[in-house]
Amino acid sequence: MKAAELRKMSIKELEAEERKLREEIFKLNMRKGLEQMDNPHKIRNLRKDLARVLTVKNEKLKKGEES
Repeated sequence: MKAAELRKMSIKELEAEERKLREEIFKLNMRKGLEQMDNPHKIRNLRKDLARVLTVKNEKLKKGEES
C-alpha cells in the first residue's frame, strides 16, 4: 500500500483501513503464538502499512481536513 494511494482516501476510509490492519495484525500475532504462521514477515509488512495509514491520517488532521 503506497502513501499516494492513502492520500486519496478520506479520514473515515483511513480509520476503516486502520481498524482492518489492527485486526489482521492481532490475528496474525495469535497465530504466531500458536506457531501456525506461513509467512512471519507478513506482520512486519502490515505494521508498516499501519504506520503509513496513521501518518497520512495525522497529516490530514493537521491540515484540518474533515471526513
